[in-house]
Amino acid sequence: MGLYRRKDSQVYWMSFTVDGRMYRRSTETEDRKLAEAILGKVKTQIVEGKWFDKLVESQITFRELTERYMERYQKQRDPVSKKQLLPVFGDMPLTQIGIDDVEDYINMRLSDGVKPSTVYKEFALGRRMFNVARRKWQKEFGVTLNPFADAGFPSFNNERDRWLTIEEEEALIKAASPEWLRDVIIFAIHTGCRRGEILDIRIKENVDMVRRVITVQASKGGNKKLIPMSEKLFEMMTRRLKVVSISGRLFDNKPLTLKDGFCRAVEKAGLEDLHFHDLRHTFGTRLVQMGVDLYRVQKLMGHKSIRMTERYAHHCPESLKSAADALDGYYIHDFFTFKKPGTCPDVEKSFKINIGSV
Repeated sequence: MGLYRRKDSQVYWMSFTVDGRMYRRSTETEDRKLAEAILGKVKTQIVEGKWFDKLVESQITFRELTERYMERYQKQRDPVSKKQLLPVFGDMPLTQIGIDDVEDYINMRLSDGVKPSTVYKEFALGRRMFNVARRKWQKEFGVTLNPFADAGFPSFNNERDRWLTIEEEEALIKAASPEWLRDVIIFAIHTGCRRGEILDIRIKENVDMVRRVITVQASKGGNKKLIPMSEKLFEMMTRRLKVVSISGRLFDNKPLTLKDGFCRAVEKAGLEDLHFHDLRHTFGTRLVQMGVDLYRVQKLMGHKSIRMTERYAHHCPESLKSAADALDGYYIHDFFTFKKPGTCPDVEKSFKINIGSV
């Protein structure tokens, strides 16, 4: 038994043997002492006979599945596809990878300008690995579903980086009818939620008008995201909640009804090459353009990997200038400078102002 670090990971991993079988599990922490405590707990469970596969199956990662699969079933191109999949899914527990995660990955790769045929090979590898895990290693890995197979590969070409301008948004909302469709569009643009997430929103469980927060079930893995309401979203929600649906849902509409209504609105507004998922891209793009850091964008969009969020970084290269501005600001706000008063008029002036403000 012991702790170690992989070359491609900063967190500590632990290895231990149960009934003659070697197990390797991530401690999911970079703290050595915490990792030792986690390993100690596992040792105690083994000694007391309380350790079972079920206790850790939720920790079995995509990386571990990949290693096992490559040892036995690797095909010629699989190592190339693996290099793209691992940075995104590598440290994610298998039982927490959902359809939304797979769809986000596909959209990210296509939007990066990668050929659909290449992305499909990566998608196909993920699908094959889950199939093998489900059929042959289900007891050990706890895999009963295949998120890649359930997500499917899109038949459309999504290489563009499409998002709405303010003018396009106004035209789309004006063209949308009836009122519930306009509200769905506003909700999507101001929350970044996927179509399925929007239609699953329940008023009592997911809407808090006092705190002005929307709670969204981000995936089947149990993860949730909290989205603060913008002023425009709050106004729409206040109006909409005056009439409560019997079902308790915020939008009591079918996916096909929403799809047809959205397509008609897009056509009426004269917009080209616009999908409903682009409203989610609009949310992420606008956040980055307004200087919101990628970590917060990741949390608001429910991305499990920062790699998914990095696709938006190029939308606001000007925001990098804030780093240089911060360094300049240090000399203005710090109480001390490296230059003596009198050597530079501007520095001397800032020095006196700061000292005098103490």
